[in-house]
Amino acid sequence: MKTVALTFSLLISSLLVSGIAHAQSNFSSKVIGVGVVVADLERSLDFYVNGIGMVKTGNFTINEEFSKRSGLANGAAAAVTILKLENSPEATDWKLMSFGKNASHPTPKFIQDDTGMQYITINVKALNPIIERLKQMKVPLLGSTPTPLNGKTHFVLVQDPDGTFIELIGPLE
Repeated sequence: MKTVALTFSLLISSLLVSGIAHAQSNFSSKVIGVGVVVADLERSLDFYVNGIGMVKTGNFTINEEFSKRSGLANGAAAAVTILKLENSPEATDWKLMSFGKNASHPTPKFIQDDTGMQYITINVKALNPIIERLKQMKVPLLGSTPTPLNGKTHFVLVQDPDGTFIELIGPLE
């Protein structure tokens, strides 16, 4: 009986693993590009580049015709600036664009205040340089952060100019 149960268990495990491998094979890239609509592109670029430390890696324009045909923005053109944590093909694209208007909802105070993408997590080599840059930019640290997680690792929470929460995790030095 144990042999039958073990064989059945191995068969199920094999099917699950092959199903997972099959699902993953549908993608041509292992990274997800994230498009973020912001109220003020220059202000957001300043926050992400000079505060967080991301790098600009490219840009492109969505013209009126493509905007309408694709269903993205009903004919509104947009300039898109691509940021990454490092200039590498394996790094996630953080694509900022603006249509020159403020959000139609209030800025959340906590992640449960709205639906959709509310926060991102960035693992860093050292928090203190980022904390100093953010303080110089008058970006408040939220909660009682930096908060120790374990050993040398700490957690810092801030919000970008449009209210997206940014978790920064790493050692202080």
